[in-house]
Amino acid sequence: MKNITIKKIATFTLITMMILGTGCAKIDQFGDTNANPNGITSPVTAALLTNVISGLGGYAANLGTGCYAQYVSENQYTETSLYSLPQFDMSGAYSGSLQDLQTIIAYNSDPATSGIAAVNGSNANQIAIARILKSFIFWQTTDRWGDIPYSQALLGASNLTPKYDMQEDVYFGIIKECKQAVASFDNGAPIKGDLLYGGNIANWKKFGNSLRMLMAMRLTKRYPAAGGKAAVEFDNAANAGHISTNSENATLVYPGGSYKCPWFSVYETRDDYASSKTLGDVLSGLGDTRSTVFGTNSVMFPYGLPRNLAIAYGNSVGSGQSRVLAVSKRLENSSIVIVSAAQVLLAKAEAKERGWIAGGSVSAEADYNAAITESYSQWGVALPAAYLSGAASYTAGAGVPGSIGAGAAPYDNFNVASNNIQDAATTTKLARIALQRWIANFPDGNQGWAEQRRTGVPNLKSSRFSTGAFVQRYVYATADYSLNNANVIAAAARLTGGDKQDSKIWWNN
Repeated sequence: MKNITIKKIATFTLITMMILGTGCAKIDQFGDTNANPNGITSPVTAALLTNVISGLGGYAANLGTGCYAQYVSENQYTETSLYSLPQFDMSGAYSGSLQDLQTIIAYNSDPATSGIAAVNGSNANQIAIARILKSFIFWQTTDRWGDIPYSQALLGASNLTPKYDMQEDVYFGIIKECKQAVASFDNGAPIKGDLLYGGNIANWKKFGNSLRMLMAMRLTKRYPAAGGKAAVEFDNAANAGHISTNSENATLVYPGGSYKCPWFSVYETRDDYASSKTLGDVLSGLGDTRSTVFGTNSVMFPYGLPRNLAIAYGNSVGSGQSRVLAVSKRLENSSIVIVSAAQVLLAKAEAKERGWIAGGSVSAEADYNAAITESYSQWGVALPAAYLSGAASYTAGAGVPGSIGAGAAPYDNFNVASNNIQDAATTTKLARIALQRWIANFPDGNQGWAEQRRTGVPNLKSSRFSTGAFVQRYVYATADYSLNNANVIAAAARLTGGDKQDSKIWWNN
């Protein structure tokens, strides 16, 4: 894959962003254009695209959802892993990246501005890429909150109080958006500002189709049947071409300096996060050598300790505790994979196992084995000779049936007495696929948490020290209620149990 680094157009982006801000909402601040004939009167769509893509790493390096997936343990301030109220504001995505993408679409669609926008590449291809990225961001958002503004979003002053669409409508809307976008690419001029694929349209199509596959697979509880609504969408996308090798991964490469990898920034000035013992126990139980790059060493931190015990445990192991990712994987100029071949191939294996798609010449087991092989290769680790025939075997692998993540007294966060033993047992093929997806998603907390909620694998529970209920979703922010009260109340009323952190979102019921 031809990875394009942020550095190549960083200066260009910084200059244009200083002029334009992060979206078209600020254009009117320039007043009468006749007052400055040398001023920029239209947004530079390549710069907007760069701005959006450079921010995608933040979704894959979400420490909060990384805690919920139990990839990460907090070692000082432990509120998140003790399940304090996750009341977060989603508006930043709408006023930032989503608005930038809407601006790209608008300026490439309007005959009055499409000629100017075409300087940055084919109008059709800019629109298609923006639509795929919009779908990706809406997907990340709805998986965390549930019902969100969608059909009436991004309309500016014409609608400042958009309705909160039901998650089912959001899901099939973004699946449709990806499908239409992939079909709309043309053979026009190369796209500028594309940090993921450098204007490679074939890879963008595979990315869009892969998103459709992953989105459809998320709906197995609602549409489990072969031939059902989700299965049809998955089959259509899989047959249209998808990411199948690491060379096609959606990979964001950071240059360092002003554009540092988010995982480097986690430890640049603080040291609040450690590798979770839950993840460590799963990898150890499987004999999974990806552990050598998923953390700095084997001293994993018990998850969900109260502050006093977390500090005490940290003091007991000192600087020996494992940090998230090997240092070589979180340098300033390290890369972040947004969607990988391993994720897509495991989804395909599950689709075949469910009967959603025909096996053809490649069986579900072959896809499963290929996915694991690609994941190991992605991380630069050799696949152990016996891995696919041992605890991770597709046909008979037991996974890790014993307790995972449990600390020794006084750090006994998961224990028999409180009936909250965790495990990663895999008694079925679907469970084996699910466990490997949880591993392959690392360190992307958004995807790890979503998949764990969908499949229940591994069997994660709240620590016995937890102060809040197991987090199934983010709750709506105070600002949402203040600025769009009626629509937020309507959305909350559709949740069983109301706007609470343990109320399951639509696809998880």
